[in-house]
Amino acid sequence: MRMLVTGGAGFIGSHFVRQTLSGGYPGLGCDEVVVLDKLTYAGNLSSLSPVLDDPRLRFAQGDVCDRETVAEMVRGVSLIVHFAAETHVDRSIADGGDFVRSNVLGTHTVLDAALEAGVDKVVLVSTDEVYGSLSEGSAAEDRPLAPNSPYAASKAASDHFARAYHRTFGLDTCITRCSNNYGPYQFPEKLVPLFITRLLDGLTVPLYGDGRHVREWVHVDDHCRGIALVAERGSPGATYNIGGDTELSNVRMAGTLVSQLGLDESLVRFVEDRQGHDRRYSLDDSRIRRELGYRPSVPFEEGIESTIRWYTENRSWWEPLRAPAHRDLLGTSAER
Repeated sequence: MRMLVTGGAGFIGSHFVRQTLSGGYPGLGCDEVVVLDKLTYAGNLSSLSPVLDDPRLRFAQGDVCDRETVAEMVRGVSLIVHFAAETHVDRSIADGGDFVRSNVLGTHTVLDAALEAGVDKVVLVSTDEVYGSLSEGSAAEDRPLAPNSPYAASKAASDHFARAYHRTFGLDTCITRCSNNYGPYQFPEKLVPLFITRLLDGLTVPLYGDGRHVREWVHVDDHCRGIALVAERGSPGATYNIGGDTELSNVRMAGTLVSQLGLDESLVRFVEDRQGHDRRYSLDDSRIRRELGYRPSVPFEEGIESTIRWYTENRSWWEPLRAPAHRDLLGTSAER
């Protein structure tokens, strides 16, 4: 089987590619992996360095909004796993245009190309943020979407297109919606790597508002395993939440990272809250557990310890990413 992975040089996409080529998902039966990535600031070819010499990997730099490029990449492909997206909420608040282009137009372009090429299945990787903020309980897949940031709105639109292509054209599409990810190779604008890298440099870490915003956390390895299960056996047209069983306030996450590094909590500084900041996310992922046998397998304590260790030992990967052009965002708080 030939598989196309869009955004395969990003944090989650590159993990999925590395695991696929190392035999992590034998049920996919994949003989060739084609990676299409624009290599914007958050795409990094070095994230694929462990598998770049694998003869089953073909990498192409290109834009998912480019119809000719995407049409060429989908030729002979059986499965598309569509990770490619702009994902940082702060950036979407500053300028939502790139998010509409990449997340909405890009998904439409991929779906059109898949339909025309006769691709067997498309898995769209989405987010729990499309459900909006929850004061209580957890969001199941049939909960009405209520996105509150330009980023979340663009992902909700992307989800609607995937559903429409299944219902209108019969294209086999599945949507996955996951909670906050953490793990190695995550670009240092997101909360966990931002805090770890700043603390390793002896800097303070900025926390929005009162820090009591709650997020559910899942290790990237568990997330990608859930995506692989959906790619293998997910029902046509279905949506699957992928959770991590760990809900933490941002202030507790910050305290955990500070403590793990043996530092003082005085390094946590509170800053002005983000516009439209969702208070709490929580997923009901009983469907993927019941239908596909998913369970998160990386305990949070073990996962966060190994993530800290990875950033401690891989300065050469993340230090160049903290370039002056990005310091306006790297100096703020972040969750996605």
